[in-house]
Amino acid sequence: MANIIDQIERENMKESIPEFSIGDTVRVNVKIKEGDKERIQAFEGVVIARKNGGVRETFTVRKISYGVGVEKTYPIHSPKIASIEIVRKGKPRRAKLYYVRDLTGKAAKVKSADNK
Repeated sequence: MANIIDQIERENMKESIPEFSIGDTVRVNVKIKEGDKERIQAFEGVVIARKNGGVRETFTVRKISYGVGVEKTYPIHSPKIASIEIVRKGKPRRAKLYYVRDLTGKAAKVKSADNK
């Protein structure tokens, strides 16, 4: 029984996912359907969490839009996600960056991986 489930999950997994982790700034291009037309909308922010594994894996992206914090959680293997681009690599010191929710401005910035 488990083999059938594993096989179905493997079929629905995407192969072309870039290696990104918590603290990275990513641009997620999402397919949005409006009426009979479909367009792609970008959402750029810091990855504050990654959960689960396999086909159920999700990641949460946070950005500040007009002074308001906006978080979106996406399934990595969703067909609605057109692409994920890594804008900047981060070097966090935690596994989940939920503490960023309480910070604003420069304090909310995650250290860059290229500044060692």
